[in-house]
Amino acid sequence: MKSLISILGILLIIVGIVTVAYQGITYTQQEKVAQIGDLKITADTQKTIHFPPILGGLALAAGLVLVVIGRKK
Repeated sequence: MKSLISILGILLIIVGIVTVAYQGITYTQQEKVAQIGDLKITADTQKTIHFPPILGGLALAAGLVLVVIGRKK
């Protein structure tokens, strides 16, 4: 149980650091603009999924707490 708590804490620390460092993921999506018979007109649009920095900070803090608790037991 002790090692499981420590492993979970380390994973939360990693997720917290990545979330604070990148703050979002950008991807490209094709959208159909018009279709006339067999002719299809598409447009590429970029969309971003934002990660709030507070979420990364909370994950980092929770991970640190779990690592400390895992070592004390």
